[in-house]
Parts: sequence; structure tokens; C-alpha cells
Amino acid sequence: MSNIGLIIEERSRDIGDFLVGRLIPFRKKRMIGPFIFIDHMGPTQLGPTKYMDVDQHPHMGLSTLTFLLEGEVMHEDSMGTKQLIRPGSVNWMVAGKGVTHTERTPPSLRNGNIFTAHGYQIWVALPKDKEDMEPEFHHIAGEDLPTWRDGNAIFTLVAGEGYGRTSPVPVHSELFMIEVKTTDAYALNTIDNLKGEVGICIVEGSIEACGEVVKKGNILVSKVLDTCNAILRPNTHILLFGGEPFPEERHIYWNFVSHDKAKLEKAKNGWANKTFPMMQNEDSYVPLPSP
Repeated sequence: MSNIGLIIEERSRDIGDFLVGRLIPFRKKRMIGPFIFIDHMGPTQLGPTKYMDVDQHPHMGLSTLTFLLEGEVMHEDSMGTKQLIRPGSVNWMVAGKGVTHTERTPPSLRNGNIFTAHGYQIWVALPKDKEDMEPEFHHIAGEDLPTWRDGNAIFTLVAGEGYGRTSPVPVHSELFMIEVKTTDAYALNTIDNLKGEVGICIVEGSIEACGEVVKKGNILVSKVLDTCNAILRPNTHILLFGGEPFPEERHIYWNFVSHDKAKLEKAKNGWANKTFPMMQNEDSYVPLPSP
């Protein structure tokens, strides 16, 4: 997914043990572990004339993680990948030194019917020594992700390591992304189960933390490494994410991420001059945003 528009910083607030905002990066917190950008797609109704059509655009210095809750998306890229993603599965694209791709509603859903599209496009910055690596693409089916129950909650380890388990998604730094769904109230305590900075993205429902109720659409960031405590209300759906922060600051411009601003300038010039790796048999082109 292309971050075509400017990122508008939502108001963030301090409720005690957590910072609360509506997206990252947000005021007071630019990254959570290596996670640098989260785009909530939908839920939105598509069809019979409106579909998802994200034209060819570039990425550099990051990995994209696509995780759908509803609908389907066809991914194609300059590596020659063509992969349909369905809810519960993971598309993991490591952009490295540069890659381009498109994301579109597949032909099978362009049948005149109306359907719901809902999911998350997540950017994970690469470690400094991996920013110039060759691009990679991996698809992991939902049934291959570790899933378990604890009391009133069902956990799925989407990526990284947590709760003594490891996801098959081939990540390049210490991180975690975990989906949690509750049937009844559940006391979330991540101590000894996660490592690094901890964020909570509320997909549905609400969470009680520090005497306040935080509803869906918000992200909470724990002020304490490795742990957070909160009560997940019944029928709540969250994404836990985070990990070890990098020692260097990361800079972001459009779809490019790097510890070195000079690399961002090189990427901007490369895309403007169309010297980036381009897809075969694809004429679409999203231009560099105006300054």
C-alpha cells in the first residue's frame, strides 16, 4: 500500500502507563520497536464499480506486512511475484534496496457483487545493515501461524517471537505481532512473554487501562519495556506489536525509510527518473508526491 498522502499527526494523550494515539507515527512516539507505519484499510464496501486499485509504486529500506481481516488482494511486484492474499494470511515483502508493486482487487471479486475490504498494511523498518539487501517476498498461509487459547482469549502469532513461540514469517529484527480475540473479559499481562516496546492496536471492542476505557481505532503504547497490563473487554479484537528499538533514528519520506537522509534523496531521484526496478507488463506509475 502506498502512503501517498502526508501523515497527519493525531492528538496523542498520556493516561498513566500508556500513550494513546490513533496511528503511528503519532506525536510523542514515532516508532514502536521497528514498526514505523500502520495503515488501517477500511472496513469499506467495494463493488460493483468501486475496487481497490493501487498502481505501481516503490518501497525502500523497509518490509511491508499485509494482514487482511476481510476481502482479498492481489499483490504483484518487480520481483515477478503474483500472490493472492486472503484473511488470516500474511504477505511479507522485504523492499531492501528497492522494489515496486501493485495491490488490486482480484478478478474473481470483480463480479458485480458488493463485499467488505478490511485489513492492515504495516511497515517495519529494516536494521541499518539490511537496508540495502536484495528484495524478498514471502506468503505465509493463516493455518501455518501459531495459534493458541489462554482463558477467554485466542492468540495468533502473526510475525516474530512471543509467548515462547516463533512465527514462520522470516523477519530481520527482534519483533512481534500478535492477534488477540476475546469472548469474555480477559486480563492481558505480557510480562515474560514479549521483548521490547509494546503497542496495542484496538481493532474492535475496547480496553480498560489506568482507569480509562480506550475504544477501537486507537493505539496504546506501554511506557515500560517488555510488559503491559490491561483488561480486554468481551468481544475485543487487538493486535499486539512491537519489539526491540533500533539504536539509530529512522527517517521517512513517502514510501522510503532509512537511517541516512542521503539514501532518501537517492530513492526520490531514482523514482522520479524511473531508474527504480520496475514491473514487467505494468504501465501504471504513481508519481513522487509534490513537496
